[in-house]
Amino acid sequence: MISTKTDTYINFCDDDITNQHRPPHRFFRESPDSSLYIEPIPTRNFLRKWNQLSRLQRTLVLGLLILLAIFCFVYALSSLISNEQNFTGNAINSSLLFKLKQSAPSEKLKKEVLLFETDFNQRPIFTGPSNAKQYAVVQSFKHAWKGYKEHAWGHDNLKPVSGTSSDWFSLGLTIVDGLDTAFIMGLTEEFEEGREWIKNELEFTKNKDVNFFEVTIRVLGALLTNYHFSGDDMFLEKAKDLGERLMAAFSSPSGIPYSDVNLGARTAHVPEWSHYSSTSEISTVQLEFRELSRASDNPAFEDAAAAVSEKLHQLPKKHGLVPIFINPNTGQFLPHATITLGARGDSYYEYLLKQWIQTGKTMNYLRDDYLTAIEGVREFLARRSVPNKRLFIGELTTGSEAFYPKMDHLTCFLPGTLALGHANGLPDWHLEMAEELIHTCYLTYAAHPTFMAPEITHFNIGSSSTEDMFTKLADAHSLLRPEFVESLYVMYQLTGNTTYQDWGWQVYMGIEKYARVPRGYTSLTNVKTEKPSPKDMMESFFLSETLKYLYLLFSDDRYMIDLSKYVFNSEAHPLPIHNN
Repeated sequence: MISTKTDTYINFCDDDITNQHRPPHRFFRESPDSSLYIEPIPTRNFLRKWNQLSRLQRTLVLGLLILLAIFCFVYALSSLISNEQNFTGNAINSSLLFKLKQSAPSEKLKKEVLLFETDFNQRPIFTGPSNAKQYAVVQSFKHAWKGYKEHAWGHDNLKPVSGTSSDWFSLGLTIVDGLDTAFIMGLTEEFEEGREWIKNELEFTKNKDVNFFEVTIRVLGALLTNYHFSGDDMFLEKAKDLGERLMAAFSSPSGIPYSDVNLGARTAHVPEWSHYSSTSEISTVQLEFRELSRASDNPAFEDAAAAVSEKLHQLPKKHGLVPIFINPNTGQFLPHATITLGARGDSYYEYLLKQWIQTGKTMNYLRDDYLTAIEGVREFLARRSVPNKRLFIGELTTGSEAFYPKMDHLTCFLPGTLALGHANGLPDWHLEMAEELIHTCYLTYAAHPTFMAPEITHFNIGSSSTEDMFTKLADAHSLLRPEFVESLYVMYQLTGNTTYQDWGWQVYMGIEKYARVPRGYTSLTNVKTEKPSPKDMMESFFLSETLKYLYLLFSDDRYMIDLSKYVFNSEAHPLPIHNN
């Protein structure tokens, strides 16, 4: 410590000369509390005084001066970087600065990264691709983003064959939904472009109906993830504005959300085609609304969404399995509706587990409902095909609840979910089921010359069958969905089995060969032919989910986003896990 008081002199001699035989030195003095201070050095006779110092004294002085010079240099450098950073401008509050230099693919990408984190314990660090496969996926993202930017910027989706745009909700879905993928990949230019559009152009005041579920998982979820990853409060302000408008969905007599919301008018209603909401949709908003409450310190969002899960918990079910439609006016399921882990049913089961994990495994009724449901899946929906006994998940049909041996590609989320549950202490047979089921999902890709899976696969269960599975022409299209690669990523992180990486690379190569077009990537009409026709649509989830999960799957660090710290929402937007 440096003292301002003076007292006795200290002599740093290393010989037998005593203090009284040597003049006192004016550089070092000792205070009454034995602390050391440095006395100002006069300019006159400096050299004479310096020469009077012993070797030890000179060393100490030089050491102090060197330390002072280093401190000044570091301080000046950090100030310069803070002033010149252009990653996210003032809105990021100078929390991150990335400078990324990319080489040719053959060089596996050389990176120069400057990273300044305000809280290293709260946010993962992304430094760009670490190998050739990750680099390839980054180039795919850049190709898709470039085509969208040139031909559909600000619209929901790109039509990459015709070079036109398509709007669903008029919320710039591809920008908002895909932005955290750009952040994770270290693409600062693309991230900044998207951030500026969201800041200046994204508004929720239009007098237009949107789907409550889709906007929650794609837009609200994305805004919250970008807020957590970047530290930019702008994303949180946008999320709060959107969340307040979406709250209109909970205004039904039962509290079960309506499916459609007019964001500008802040009103909600049932869809035009039905009096019912989809079960998966009303039960797949809780992660997002809970996180919005935690981030904004406003419990109203979490309270409304959690009440829906509590109501569903009280309703009668078929061994934990739920019909795919529910009436928001009465709060009751549609009797004898289809039971499936495909469309309109899938993410109900996913969010039971993920809510339990998100809340620090403290809401045990969610875990119990999930365990009961998976037992119901094993008893009523799991079957084996003929002749090779492939495990698959079928459906119970409307009315009779007869078993129907059909599995949506959407159902391939289940292996990853089962493995995630097992990693959080659930029974071993969950992982065994996951390993068998993900192999069946792989075969739905490998069975076709495009190495792409159809929207729906049918399975043979009769004794005379020669093929385990087949695809009807009406179900043969591909939207480049993410569920299989999602499960590959989750299972790779949790098991370390590199076979899942190999399978993912085969999927990626199929996408590159058959879905890539000059302006982006297109959905396909028929995966059963070697020359599939394009559907001329690039869904926002291709950037948000499919490419993100592939990029994470190929990482040298499989814990790049640690599943013990983050839970992915149904649109692949990671949200933090809490303790309660």
